[in-house]
Amino acid sequence: MMARRLGCLPARARPGQPRLSSLRMMARTAPPTLRRESIDPAPLMLGNDVLGDCTSAGIGNHLRATAALAGFQVAVETADAEAFYAVSTGYVPGDPSTDRGGVEVDVLTVAGRDGYALADATFYPLWGSAAPDDLNGLRNIMAGLGAAYLGVQLALADQPEDGVWDTTTPGDQTPGSWGGHCLLAWAYDGTADDSRVSLLTWGGMRHATWRWVRSRIMECHGLAWRQLMPAGGLAPDGEDWDALVAANAAYLAGEPAPLTRRPPAPGRAGPGPTAAAG
Repeated sequence: MMARRLGCLPARARPGQPRLSSLRMMARTAPPTLRRESIDPAPLMLGNDVLGDCTSAGIGNHLRATAALAGFQVAVETADAEAFYAVSTGYVPGDPSTDRGGVEVDVLTVAGRDGYALADATFYPLWGSAAPDDLNGLRNIMAGLGAAYLGVQLALADQPEDGVWDTTTPGDQTPGSWGGHCLLAWAYDGTADDSRVSLLTWGGMRHATWRWVRSRIMECHGLAWRQLMPAGGLAPDGEDWDALVAANAAYLAGEPAPLTRRPPAPGRAGPGPTAAAG
């Protein structure tokens, strides 16, 4: 049996956190399908088999998924994900009592402020939240920003390693009876309740139905890495980029730092979150 850890704490809202609802990309009708069988997002475990670092692994795998859409790849190591988990949640390596998971909006705040550091570059996401019951908005995030960064409440019925996650499978279907988890929504073959959604988690791809997503989702966020995004398509245009940059800058300007700011890492990739580099 493959080891799998959870680690997404209950969803929280922070004053002034960036929201995606005002972006023009969110007002359109999402594509009826988002098929990406020819693209390998190459998700990695990134320590989520031994630590509750799914919130950090999700960011690392979002970098990789976005790069894959542009035809290349970004090297993210387990050590990178574990280091960011420590910075963003207070985890102390070697002290299991501090391995308590993370709050997604707080983890994203640290990533936007201090960056997600890799061996030779540090990446700064622009991000914003969407209503978890807005499935059209979720699909627009998947189509326009590469993947959606989700917090879900897994049920005990979701523990089997194979099969499609659904609300009709045997076992306890109570959302949260297993625990909270961060994963990425990557692709879908339709929008009906029983259509399949491709999710990136635990170093692989898992399929679920839309009715399962509706049952389990507790939060939804979009991340944008402008230096990695493929040009054109459904990605945000200049006006939406400007709005997202402004929303992130305003949030960070008014947000007291929950943790001590780190010094800039060597090889920093681009400017901080107040610039359009994202």
